[in-house]
Amino acid sequence: MFLRIIFVLLLGFSSAPATAAPAAPLQLAGDAPDSYTVRRGDTLWGISGRFLREPWRWPELWRMNREQVGNPHRIYPGQVLALDRSGPTLRVATPERLQPRVHEEGGARAIPSIPHHVIAPYLSEPLIVEEGALDAAPKIVATQEDRVFVGAGNTIYATGVESGAKSWQVYRPAQPVKDPRSGEVLGYEAVFLGSARLVRPGAPATLEIVSSKQEVGLGDRLVAAVTPDVITHAPHAPERDVEGRIVKIYEGVGETGRSHVVTLGIGRAHGLEPGHVLAIHRQGRAVTYSDPGEHRREDYTLPEERFGLVFVFRTFDRL
Repeated sequence: MFLRIIFVLLLGFSSAPATAAPAAPLQLAGDAPDSYTVRRGDTLWGISGRFLREPWRWPELWRMNREQVGNPHRIYPGQVLALDRSGPTLRVATPERLQPRVHEEGGARAIPSIPHHVIAPYLSEPLIVEEGALDAAPKIVATQEDRVFVGAGNTIYATGVESGAKSWQVYRPAQPVKDPRSGEVLGYEAVFLGSARLVRPGAPATLEIVSSKQEVGLGDRLVAAVTPDVITHAPHAPERDVEGRIVKIYEGVGETGRSHVVTLGIGRAHGLEPGHVLAIHRQGRAVTYSDPGEHRREDYTLPEERFGLVFVFRTFDRL
């Protein structure tokens, strides 16, 4: 499988240089409302789909003065989005008030781009690093009762743990992530094993394993845990053409589906950023047609087919 960019100004492109084409007019969704009140639990992707047939073109719909409208990446429950079909354009509806005017800002958190509970583990757990980057990280030097492997509820002892951090993530030393075609190493991914909390600082420090996805053992590394930010980037197309491949599927073997997570063999170095939307294309396969009457065979290559979309929510240099 490989990915091809969804271009605002292009219908698509091959590996040859692309030629710019006039942008197709924005197409509103058949049941696009004249206005919509943002609710808790909404996502930017879901709201954009209410207004447009091509949700990733939402920035084009949002053409109003930013000083009046605010940041389209920061939308809060209770706000009313009004659609002007003549543009079409989208804006935050501001109710008329008697003097004196009062500026209000909701205390609610901005709604996420896509369901946060689906991607939350992948905002902090998969860790892409340079080769050898975890060599100097705190390491487990002993386990409870000298067990070979331990899990949730067990005690571990580690060196290099600073007393300032209370929560830690446990990783196995990084393994290379390779391009499936060329075999080129694109980065190194440390395998997330679980989480631990500091019980007693020292050399070594004492920690308790709070949760574990895999068994934890001697030599595994610790990284201070951080609270991931909610992704609030409006869906949009990259500004330049980019093409890459799916190089890894999480929690799958060779196939995956909606709301699952994949790793792409392209990243920040290729211009990708959170919020970018890409189309998934599958290359056409070779088929042979046999004519039973004439006893001859005909070989054909089927055209590539687009069969999905991906939303970028975390980027590394080349992944």
